[in-house]
Amino acid sequence: MTARQLAAAVALLTAFAISAKAETYPSRPVTIVTPFAAGSVTDAAARLIAQSLQETLGQPFIVENRAGAGGLLAASAVARAKNDGYTLLLTTNSTHSAANGLFKSVPYDPIKDFTPIARIGSFPSFVAVNPSQPINSMQELVAYAKANPGKLSYGVGNSTGQITGETIKKRTGIDIVRVNYRSNPAALTDLIAGHIQVMIPDFNTGLAQVSAKAIRPLAVLTKDRNPALPDVPTLSETVMPGFDILAWAGMFGPANMPPEATKALADSIEKALKQKEIRDRFASAGTDIYWSGPKDFDAFVKSELVKWTAAIKEAGIEPE
Repeated sequence: MTARQLAAAVALLTAFAISAKAETYPSRPVTIVTPFAAGSVTDAAARLIAQSLQETLGQPFIVENRAGAGGLLAASAVARAKNDGYTLLLTTNSTHSAANGLFKSVPYDPIKDFTPIARIGSFPSFVAVNPSQPINSMQELVAYAKANPGKLSYGVGNSTGQITGETIKKRTGIDIVRVNYRSNPAALTDLIAGHIQVMIPDFNTGLAQVSAKAIRPLAVLTKDRNPALPDVPTLSETVMPGFDILAWAGMFGPANMPPEATKALADSIEKALKQKEIRDRFASAGTDIYWSGPKDFDAFVKSELVKWTAAIKEAGIEPE
């Protein structure tokens, strides 16, 4: 081999090595931003997924909580981040289905500014009251609120709670006062303490407190009863025929993320959600697992944006 041929071969091997190294993802720690506080159902899901991704992909996955502004802070931060796959968003319908209807100014486009990676599941919720209240059913809640206008308050820690609460008010004609919180755990603390009387917690936040009889469940939000609370009726069965709403969760990156990074993450999340330990932990918190990859998740997000925007209009909520 001549010197020229040797130099060409070395250059080719070097280029190949650089290319191979560039295609390996991840090669350093990855940050997963969540829009709600520690202890929330979204935070719990993010930490489970992060642990599994770390084991599968061999790099640290760090969960960062950026609560506030209905999730806008976290989502906008990821939308503006470098699109190399090292800053991700594990979020819910709050930022990608409801924000455009709840806020006058949203600093990102939920479709154009993100790369959909994978849907991970759904977060069912229920209406609950402080057990000191003389209220044992949705019918009794409506009757009590009508007899005592403006004297009941309900806590809101996410978009699901706000939309459901305002829809209940509009459909039943009751006057209850909304109190906003940064996340559901904070609202639940005040519900148990009696500072508010009504709340719509997700199962992850509220089930343990139902078992402890610290709160009283009145109705679930989906059209069908939930196996985790089999004796609790649905809103559709009680005071709101046809009502059906279910929060969802999934992972995104900034727009135009490298396809190899998107695939590596989506495949690893699918693997995680097949693990018995993770499935059991999600189930114990009332979380329904549902994986879909980038293409199907993209179509789902677009359809949910239409659905939740319509629900917000029906509730009569004016953007803030």
